Amino acid sequence: MGYLTKAVLGAVLLVFSTLPATASTADFGPLISADALVAAEAEVKPLILDIRGDVVDDGRIPGAISVGYADFRGPKENPGQLRTEEELTTLLRRLGIEADRPVVIVYQGRNETDFGAAARVYWTLKSSGVRALAILNGGMNAWTADADRPVVDTAATPIPSTISVTFDTTWLATRDEVLGIVEGDSPVRLIDARPESFHKGEQAHPAAARPGTLPQSEYFTHSGWFTGGPAIIDAQAAQRLAATNGFKPGDALISFCNTGHWAATNWFALSELAGIENVKLYPESLVGWSHAGLPMANTPGLITNLWNKIKQSL
Repeated sequence: MGYLTKAVLGAVLLVFSTLPATASTADFGPLISADALVAAEAEVKPLILDIRGDVVDDGRIPGAISVGYADFRGPKENPGQLRTEEELTTLLRRLGIEADRPVVIVYQGRNETDFGAAARVYWTLKSSGVRALAILNGGMNAWTADADRPVVDTAATPIPSTISVTFDTTWLATRDEVLGIVEGDSPVRLIDARPESFHKGEQAHPAAARPGTLPQSEYFTHSGWFTGGPAIIDAQAAQRLAATNGFKPGDALISFCNTGHWAATNWFALSELAGIENVKLYPESLVGWSHAGLPMANTPGLITNLWNKIKQSL
């Protein structure tokens, strides 16, 4: 780490993580590397939000606040369900999150699927009014890849905030909105972020009422934004990939999956990296949709459905 010792750098990070932001955050996010996080601490003083929960075995970034990803999610029977504004206000106040203080979201960085947790929290915080956000690209695994970067054993204690959440629906697709698209003639494109086997109805989430996908949908799997590791591609690469796959700047898109997890990655890549402005996330996705008894496509017959369930249980 150059002239800073590991201990000194750890102390610097701890102090900066508890201070309010004073510098301009116009260029902050949506991704930040481990090296850039170290370099940016003195300028933007972000709150570091570790979403891995209370039990970790590789330490934490000094000053990081701990929260479980599940705190941003719905109940077991519908994990993608939105939290209410009251619930989000209580949660964000407890974590010390303010609208005008930058937040860096830290996930584990195991694989492409793991990134979806950070993307879903990013989407929730942006919709809750947090103005400057970044995901630590590659997660905690990227941070610990350099043994000189400091880690501590325990999370920091947050200083409660006074934020009040009014959820911005700009990036939210509701069930009624999706139903209107499915039943009508709409230019909005429904993008299935799941692997192709889910889109074809060959697999289903355990909480889904049945396999299948949204009628008239197309699929672009969430893993398409990665190049063999847990770090997502940068903005320029995302713009090229989006264009190659027919996603244009003026498109109206709705991203969905099983529970709004993989779909959050597609939303993040298309909206925050590729710069397509009219991209929405359907948070409850196919689990909520299937239990509502709404029309689906690629739904196998009874025998095929039973056989798929048997195969999944083997």
